[in-house]
Amino acid sequence: MELIPVSGDVPDVGRPEGKANPSLGASLRPCRGGHAFRYNLNSMCGRYRLTRADKVASYFGAEVGEELHPRYNVAPSQPVAAIRQVDDARVISVLRWGLVPFWAKDLSIGYKMINSRSESVLEKPAYRDCFHQRRCLIPADGFYEWKKDGKLKQPFHFGMKDGSLFALAGIWDRWKSPDGNLIESCSILTTIPNEMVRDVHDRMPVILYRHHYDAWLTAPPSEAARLGELLVPYEAELMACYPVSTLVNRPQNDMAECFAPLV
Repeated sequence: MELIPVSGDVPDVGRPEGKANPSLGASLRPCRGGHAFRYNLNSMCGRYRLTRADKVASYFGAEVGEELHPRYNVAPSQPVAAIRQVDDARVISVLRWGLVPFWAKDLSIGYKMINSRSESVLEKPAYRDCFHQRRCLIPADGFYEWKKDGKLKQPFHFGMKDGSLFALAGIWDRWKSPDGNLIESCSILTTIPNEMVRDVHDRMPVILYRHHYDAWLTAPPSEAARLGELLVPYEAELMACYPVSTLVNRPQNDMAECFAPLV
């Protein structure tokens, strides 16, 4: 998803580089901060919503490990809901969006790793270990993409036809800051677009089918390579899309109007 607003403003996507986010591990609320960052628009999927936060636990059969709040415009570097396997249970937790590998020198690398290309996730060291051992589900009920129209970029909302929740394929890691704080972060996998998304953007997030959740969360490292079969475009026939207001261009606008259809 492209993140350059139509207005030309630079989006505010979180806290300054190198600053730990105090809301991580507390509750899922939008971050505010002064760091401005421009993303590579060619392959990034970087905005989505999770408005029915109260339904996540029941839909995914997960234990509530963190308090969730409705989000209408989730942006990189913010805390996001994630579902991980802990022993025999699925547990909801909160991770920083933008993968910070355990070997990183500082948090800034996370701004470049909000996404992982599914075609190379098993090859690049930054993603490979996570893919083998630390996978998660990122619950959502919609995501945004931008279509270029001349000098403008029109945002579109994508979701399921029946309006249901769904899961984006994610990987995560744990990083220890120089002052000893542990930061858990994640990246969303992307793939080639399906027939619906293709008209708007050349990438889309990997949406996992519900019957694949267990395999994604529990497959041992020895079977991780087989999970590549799941990293395919979701069926366009099961999805719906429509244009939305440019309110969504700015992460500060975390409101229901962001995904309201244009009339």
